[in-house]
Amino acid sequence: MIRGFIDFNSLDSGQPFAEASLDRGHTRPGFQLEIDARDVRSFAHGHQAIAVLGQPRIRGKVLAQRIEQEGWQAAIALLCDSPEKFLEQISGRFALFWVDLARRQVGLASDRFNTNGFCYSREGSRFSFADRANAVPALHRELDQQAVFNYLYFHVIPAPLTIFKNILRLEPGYRLLADGQGTNARPWWQARFEEPSDADFQSSASTFRDLIKTAVERDLNGAPVGAFLSGGTDSSTVVGMLSRSGSPVTAYSIGFEAEGYDEMEFARIAAKHFGVTHKPYYITSDDLVANIPSVAASYDQPFGNSSVLPAYMCAKLAHDDGLTKMFAGDGGDELFGGNSRYAKQRIFGYYDKVPGLLKYALLEPALMHTPLGKLPVMRKAASYIEQARTPLPDRTAKYNLLDRLGVDTIFPSTFLASIDQGAPLQLQQRVWGEVNAEALVNKMLGFDWRFTLADNDLPKVIGATRLAGVDAIFPLLDDDLLDFSLKLPPEYKLKGVQLRWFFKEALRDFLPQEIITKKKQGFGLPFGHWVLKHQGLLQLARESLAVLTDKGILRKDFVDELFKNHLPAFPGYYGEMVWISMMLGQWLLAYQSTASDSMSRA
Repeated sequence: MIRGFIDFNSLDSGQPFAEASLDRGHTRPGFQLEIDARDVRSFAHGHQAIAVLGQPRIRGKVLAQRIEQEGWQAAIALLCDSPEKFLEQISGRFALFWVDLARRQVGLASDRFNTNGFCYSREGSRFSFADRANAVPALHRELDQQAVFNYLYFHVIPAPLTIFKNILRLEPGYRLLADGQGTNARPWWQARFEEPSDADFQSSASTFRDLIKTAVERDLNGAPVGAFLSGGTDSSTVVGMLSRSGSPVTAYSIGFEAEGYDEMEFARIAAKHFGVTHKPYYITSDDLVANIPSVAASYDQPFGNSSVLPAYMCAKLAHDDGLTKMFAGDGGDELFGGNSRYAKQRIFGYYDKVPGLLKYALLEPALMHTPLGKLPVMRKAASYIEQARTPLPDRTAKYNLLDRLGVDTIFPSTFLASIDQGAPLQLQQRVWGEVNAEALVNKMLGFDWRFTLADNDLPKVIGATRLAGVDAIFPLLDDDLLDFSLKLPPEYKLKGVQLRWFFKEALRDFLPQEIITKKKQGFGLPFGHWVLKHQGLLQLARESLAVLTDKGILRKDFVDELFKNHLPAFPGYYGEMVWISMMLGQWLLAYQSTASDSMSRA
């Protein structure tokens, strides 16, 4: 934990720091810093100080030598004087705070995927910060209706917003500088896809396998470790590499007694193939009822990824077995082209190659503006053209659950009047435009690094493991492996419509054949089916959504219709709406309780 504030108008910058470490915090007029030394290392010299979260690796040889000889004290001046120059020389998972009293300036930085990061608030001359949104010591704290809408749209609240008005989250790969004149946040790292037309497969495959091996072994010290094992390509690859490391490995898998959701068979195949200890667990509705409130409350803002519960159960099993590290396979899909939507969007991309005369003079007039397009045999062609001529990311935004259900049927008019319905798409368009790539597949990958990884899947695993008391390791997101992926030909990631071609071919002799050919699933929950059958889970869901109707977030008639008709008819589809709404309601209940306790103690 780290939190604090600086008031540039009242700051006493005259005296240097008296100690070489700020592990016990620091207070002076206009400046306060609180640190939990179990999670944060701090160093001070003269009028400058830094705090380090996570375990950054030093890439620059000269800087690495200096830090090895002198410790992190050697980094203080460089970080405070030249933040970008310093950040270019480090990698790994980290967040950095620095303060220069003489300059009357503070800085923050997050790693490439925001696995460690900061939230902050600017109120006049006061700048407040913390590593969690609900810990920022802002003078004013108010829930943000726009963030609530964004949460129900994305199922998470993507940076830079947080659930609190005027408290922002530093974006992935960003650095921030704040002084008396204002606050400036900008990227210190941006991915650049090189996109060669071809590469030597054998050489690339050998390098790829070595990079995975190195990334896995980087976080091993001979002690026993755990690993998530869904039975998919990524988790099986990580477990396989762990099995060859010499460290004792236990793989944990979650199963579901529901057709179409369980892939325990593939997890068992992978565990047997690599000879690791395998501990499967079949999650139940009772597990959900028992753990949903604590999992929802553990996040610093509402979080709606439904696989967080299975991830937590896996991590809890590992913790109860005495393990302190859990290896996860997140990132393989997004680095090497493994999500089915990449192939789907490529098919739409083929329409761009149709000659303009044929498109605009024949196909679109005939299928979009005449009764011909409404005929059953031609309806699919008309739908294809309608979607294909809509650019990304606007095209995928049309699939959003809120748009499909209709915002006017979901939200009261008073709520809609307080928010900008177009804000989520504007954020997606901004991020899409910032991806430095020409090939469609790389544009989609760079886009997903933000919305799928940094804002969603990684907080899921990090939050679940943190609550369980273990550390999450992401070897497939190692910076060296990421940099390697940037240099691969686009066709290596998506060959025609064949997903992650290079990844699978490079590991064909390593992974079981059944894993190579299986379809992707993950730890998705059959929540909609279960809530219809389990009275306790149904009651928890109803009570949670009642919180949202009472607060004027959801329409009561929509919620009534949701439980009465929609959910029973299509539990897989409407169950997602119930889930994200339930997690929001549970978080609000926990936050309301915490806020009341704080006020009663004040």
